[in-house]
Amino acid sequence: MTIQGISGVYSAATTPLNADYTPDLGLFTAHCRRLIEEGCHGVALLGTTGEANSFSSAERRVILEAALKSGISGGQLMPGTGVAAIPETIELTRHALSVGVTRVVMLPPFYYKGVSDDGLFAAYAQIIETIADDRLRIVLYHIPQVSGIPLTLPLIGRLIKAFPNTVVGIKDSAGDFANMQALVAAFPGFSVLAGADPLLLPLIKAGGAGCITATSNLVADSLRVVYDNANDPARAGEVEVAQARISAYRSLSNSYVQIPTIKAMVGLKNGNVAWARPRPPLMALSAAEQADLATKFAQLP
Repeated sequence: MTIQGISGVYSAATTPLNADYTPDLGLFTAHCRRLIEEGCHGVALLGTTGEANSFSSAERRVILEAALKSGISGGQLMPGTGVAAIPETIELTRHALSVGVTRVVMLPPFYYKGVSDDGLFAAYAQIIETIADDRLRIVLYHIPQVSGIPLTLPLIGRLIKAFPNTVVGIKDSAGDFANMQALVAAFPGFSVLAGADPLLLPLIKAGGAGCITATSNLVADSLRVVYDNANDPARAGEVEVAQARISAYRSLSNSYVQIPTIKAMVGLKNGNVAWARPRPPLMALSAAEQADLATKFAQLP
């Protein structure tokens, strides 16, 4: 298998909103630059944490272009382009390529449930063959608890065999470490990226490639410590401290509905309450929840 590997710490960046629920591009691009400064290798914008499926295709294009105009290179960005309709996925992926972004994270078409591996293979094949651009690198997105569409090992194997230079990795957000281990074992050289922050350490030790995670919006520095030093016995104590901090932030972010909570925590970190606003149907934390979160946040390491 000839591939260009994708590895490192990527933030599943959250998307701040203005009072009218439009994307706050200034706040967003400043956040993306800060994530890079704090240790992220790149920004996986417009994913689940970024509320991508609450944005139109036009809004997605504007957000990606704003990140580029802010000075972040195309090689540091990995936008989500997979939506329910194949033509729209093709459109968003072509747009990314047109502005110099060659790596994307791609959900399967997710509206119809119980579809076969043959159907999913046909969908991905149609997207890849229609785009027909050798620059394209796709990270599959496995998040069945949200999408309702699992990506099985046989399906992944078929895609790698058919498109070895295009289908180069997977973001596994199912939280099943055994599945991640199976992916690493079955597909040498394929980039397996953890979608849950605490699993970065065991995944790196098992031969995984890195992570795309929500809590990296808050503790990118600690995730980078783990990524850089996971296999260095001399840095084991430092890694242990970083891992404990990652787990503490992740645990607090799961105290309430995760995406609004992550946004509220970013607001607490940066002293900007505007961060606490998600786009409906997601709702901001209540005043009582925000007060409780602020108390607990102040006690984090």
